[in-house]
Amino acid sequence: MLDILVLVAAGFFAGILNAVAGGGTFLTFPALVFVGLPVVTANATATLAALPGYIGSAYAFRREVVTEGPLGLWAIVATAAVGGAMGGGLLLVTSNAAFSGLVPWLLLLATVLFGGGPWILAQLKKRGAGQAGRAISIVAVFAVSLYGGYFNGGLGIILLATFGMLGYVNIHGMNGIKTLLSAVISIVATVAFVWAGLIAWREAGVMMLSTAVGGYVGALAARRITRTDLLRWGIVAIGAATTVIFFLK
Repeated sequence: MLDILVLVAAGFFAGILNAVAGGGTFLTFPALVFVGLPVVTANATATLAALPGYIGSAYAFRREVVTEGPLGLWAIVATAAVGGAMGGGLLLVTSNAAFSGLVPWLLLLATVLFGGGPWILAQLKKRGAGQAGRAISIVAVFAVSLYGGYFNGGLGIILLATFGMLGYVNIHGMNGIKTLLSAVISIVATVAFVWAGLIAWREAGVMMLSTAVGGYVGALAARRITRTDLLRWGIVAIGAATTVIFFLK
């Protein structure tokens, strides 16, 4: 019963965080490890568990999906799908021992990028970053999608920072594309994880229901929240604490 409560709570609040500011994996991944899953299985299951929340958020943001720059929507989606599939495939050839050694560093990277994302966007805006070319845009989206397929932590804010570096200025459009690409990356990575038998289905089922509800609630609340900076720093604190714990382990 305690395990179920932990998974439900982690999934619901992760769905909200992913819709509002990102960072839901800082809750779901440690929760899955806490209930006893090996780290590779926990990572694969956390990716699947986040998927309903991403889909719910993408549906809520469907009117805000607007692209900027040289890549159209289908080109961005296709690039994200290829990167996410390759990232998921990379996880399949990573052992639990190797991934255990990588997890603290991946969490640290995600935490730093999550906390520094707004600063990066502000600096890009201050310097008046122009639109990136087609090749640079494809490489940037592919690289982030590869990371997202391998490890989902902080994916949302990393996507936003990437769009900022590519010259995007419409924050609502950026949020719409962010949720759509997060869903696409998770779908293609999850296909690889299911094929390889990495999903813990009981734990995934509990989390999928709670993240779906949390994702839709979070997407509706996102338009009304004005102090996302406080929420963001709270998530950074969770990420930092989780990072320290995994380093100590």
